[in-house]
Amino acid sequence: MAYTRLMSRVIAVANQKGGVAKTTSVHSLGAALVEAGHRVLLVDLDPQACLTFSHGIDPDALETSLHDVLLNRATATEVLVKVGDVHVLPASIDLAGAEVHLLSRTGREYVLKRALHDLLSSYDLVLIDCPPSLGILTINGLTAADEVLIPLQCETLSHRGVGQLLDTIEDVRAYTNPGLGVRGVIATLYDSRTKLAQQVIDSVPEQYGLEVLQPPVPKSVKVAEAPSLGTSILTHRPHSPAAEAYRRLAAQLAGDEG
Repeated sequence: MAYTRLMSRVIAVANQKGGVAKTTSVHSLGAALVEAGHRVLLVDLDPQACLTFSHGIDPDALETSLHDVLLNRATATEVLVKVGDVHVLPASIDLAGAEVHLLSRTGREYVLKRALHDLLSSYDLVLIDCPPSLGILTINGLTAADEVLIPLQCETLSHRGVGQLLDTIEDVRAYTNPGLGVRGVIATLYDSRTKLAQQVIDSVPEQYGLEVLQPPVPKSVKVAEAPSLGTSILTHRPHSPAAEAYRRLAAQLAGDEG
């Protein structure tokens, strides 16, 4: 079945390396986009459900989640949770089981894309928090997306796996989503006191041919505190350097700058 892309833009946020502030970036960018007046949907595609938890939603208390949507037990509209002005398709640990079920389904790469289709006209931007793996759930996220955004930790081992992710993106382009673009890299956990952090940023365009969006997001304990409070850094510390960085990055994603 052919699907026509509606006006909303779908951005998959992916990096199979854990601990790179992927979920924090989705949460914070979503909050910044809503703050700027955009209609935003956040999709938690990670069985760890950290994005869900970060919005003050208890994954263990959910009657239905994205797991049920992917298995055709519920529609995305039925599962949608509103947290203030942000809309979330929540995850639970059950989502890990969905991956097993999807492997035996025809057209398994397109399940998320089909599930989101009827929602797209209601949003300006959809951000998908992909799991830290290159399995069928991440393939679904990439197949449903217009673009990929890659959070990259400003440390020595941050490059590990980026080449693999780019290879996977090329496979997705070849088989399920030829129009998939790479928006660029967000430099996270940035420590301006070290030369290493800037060296990591400088090496990305040369090594991978990817744009590093500016500014980098500084490392901050306040960013780490926010999820436990069920809020983002923009609410927890609205005038912090990290909050301002995410606002500027969100403006670029939305095309509000320049």
